[in-house]
Amino acid sequence: MNTLPTRSRAALVGLSATLVLLSACENMTDAQRSAAIGAGVGALAGVAIGDSGKAAAIGAGVGALGGYVWSTQMQKKKAEMEQATAGTGVDVTQTADNQLKLSIPSDISFDTGSAAIKPNLRPILDQFAQGLSGQPSTEVRIIGHTDSTGSDAINNPLSVNRAASARNYLVARGVNSQRIQIDGRGSYEPIADNATAEGRAKNRRIEIFLAERAS
Repeated sequence: MNTLPTRSRAALVGLSATLVLLSACENMTDAQRSAAIGAGVGALAGVAIGDSGKAAAIGAGVGALGGYVWSTQMQKKKAEMEQATAGTGVDVTQTADNQLKLSIPSDISFDTGSAAIKPNLRPILDQFAQGLSGQPSTEVRIIGHTDSTGSDAINNPLSVNRAASARNYLVARGVNSQRIQIDGRGSYEPIADNATAEGRAKNRRIEIFLAERAS
């Protein structure tokens, strides 16, 4: 006979789901990992809202967004960036956890071995910075990447320096530096085959994320 209260049973289900999700996170991408962990945490939060399994399910749905929302302003920004980057090779997408992601290849961002912003990247960053002062709940994250040429001792700081260059450019255009986080992944997260020149060019990139917190 089941003597656990409804809330306890729901909490147990939520905790079990969270443990399963965490155990699967090792092979996930950043976006998938954030969504999975958010789902588990959200499920437990949903239990606190009410006594039913329905509340836990609602909490899981909210948590899966990672605390981010895809608002009208975010959709507008995506459309603006798609227009600003048309024909440039920049990939503009909405991630699984409701972040706006710009993947910017090396041919318009940085020369090989350099962290100096190329002229073709400036108008893209200008457009990105435009209007962010009117969206105080948004956060910016910039991640630099390199190809596998060279050692980690070179690639790791280079990837960070590329992200820092993009951050400094945005700050100079009025974006609050406290809203921007940077990171460098060196050559550890390739999106193409490093055995070919074309693949290495795709891997030398920066990724810029814009996210809006739920109010």
